[in-house]
Amino acid sequence: MKNKLKVFRAMHDLTQENLANKLKVTRSTIVSLENGKYDPSIGLAFRIARLFNVKIEDIFEYEEPAGEFHGLPPVSPNNPDV
Repeated sequence: MKNKLKVFRAMHDLTQENLANKLKVTRSTIVSLENGKYDPSIGLAFRIARLFNVKIEDIFEYEEPAGEFHGLPPVSPNNPDV
């Protein structure tokens, strides 16, 4: 998952340690998030978004793995049963 956590942290003049303390997580969690090695739980993602007063989508961007499809196949206008 891509994220802009480092950008938001810099905009608010926070160190990794400051941000970790505000979120009640370890500094290594912040490092892992910023490096894309760790995806936050939904609860942590909400806490981060609330801290910066933005939507989760403003910080985190989900990328589906290539070739992975979720949902229903498209309906053919000529044959709705397909």
